[in-house]
Amino acid sequence: MRVILAQPRGFCAGVVRAIEIVERSLEKFGAPVYVRHEIVHNRHVVERLQRMGAVFVDQLDEIPDGAVTIFSAHGVAQSIIDEARTRGLPVLDATCPLVSKVHHQGKRYVARGRALILIGHAGHPEVEGTTGQVGAPVHLVSTVEDVARLELPDDAPVAYVTQTTLSVDDTRGVIAALQARFSDLEGPNVSDICYATQHRQSAVRDLCAAADLLLVVGSRNSSNSNRLREIGVEQGLPSHLIADGSELDPAWLKGVRTVGLTAGASAPEELVLDVIETLRRHGDVEVEQLDGVQETIEFRLPPELRSDVTVAPRKVATTVR
Repeated sequence: MRVILAQPRGFCAGVVRAIEIVERSLEKFGAPVYVRHEIVHNRHVVERLQRMGAVFVDQLDEIPDGAVTIFSAHGVAQSIIDEARTRGLPVLDATCPLVSKVHHQGKRYVARGRALILIGHAGHPEVEGTTGQVGAPVHLVSTVEDVARLELPDDAPVAYVTQTTLSVDDTRGVIAALQARFSDLEGPNVSDICYATQHRQSAVRDLCAAADLLLVVGSRNSSNSNRLREIGVEQGLPSHLIADGSELDPAWLKGVRTVGLTAGASAPEELVLDVIETLRRHGDVEVEQLDGVQETIEFRLPPELRSDVTVAPRKVATTVR
C-alpha cells in the first residue's frame, strides 16, 4: 500500500504560536494557567497541555482572581476583554494574528459607515469572537441563499469579511452573490484570506487525484479539518475524518492501493505518524510526500513570553500583530 502525504498539512503558524504561548506561560509562571476555551480544536493537544498544568474553562468567572489567563487562537469578543480588564486578570492573548486582522478590517468598515457581513459558520468560536469585536450589528451568511435573505437595501453601503478557516474556494460563490446583489460593496483582497487554509485545501485536491482513499487527521469540532474531508467527498473519493490511528476502520482499506493522508491545521504531526503505524499493521506501507508549498511564516509571541523582554503579563488584554 502506498501512503501519500499532503504538503502542507497539520499545524499552521497561528496554532504553533497559540500552543507555545500556553507552554511558555506554564514554564515561566508555573501551573496552573487558565485558558478560555480550547486553545485549538484538537483533543490530543488539549489533553497534553492539561497534563502540563493548563486548565481550560468556558467562562472567565471560572478563573480565580490573579490567575494567568490565556485567550484561545480563535479570538474573543470585546466584552470578554472588558471583563478581564475589570477583574484585573493578567492576560496573554493567543488569538491568531490573521484572526486579529479580520477584527481590525471589520472595525474599519464599520467606522466608515458600512453594514458588515461576515461569511462564516454560526456557533464557531472565531465567528462569535469577530461578531463581538466589531461593536456594531454583524450579518452572518454561510450560503448564497443567505445572501438573498439579507434584510439590507441593495444600494446600501456594505462590506464583508470572512472566517479564516474558510478558503478562497469556500467563499467564492458567496462573494459572487454579494457582488451581484449589492452595488456598493467592499471586501478584503484575496491575499488577506488565511494562507494556511487555502494551502491545505489545495494540497488535498492534488492528493485526491493520486489516491483511492482520503484520511484526514483532525478533531470533529475542527472546522478546517471537516472541510478537508468534504473536499475529498466532492472529488468523489471515500473520505474519513479521524482523530488518530485508533479510529481507522480496516474495512475502509479493502481494495485500496493508495491512501491519501493529511491533517487539519490544529492536528500535530505525531497523530499523522500514528495513523501510518496503524496502517502498517494491515500490510506493507510505502510512504511518500507530494510536492507542495513550504510554509515559512512565523508569528511573534507576546512580549511577556519572549526571552529578550522581561515583563509580567499585562492586566489589559492586548492583541499582538
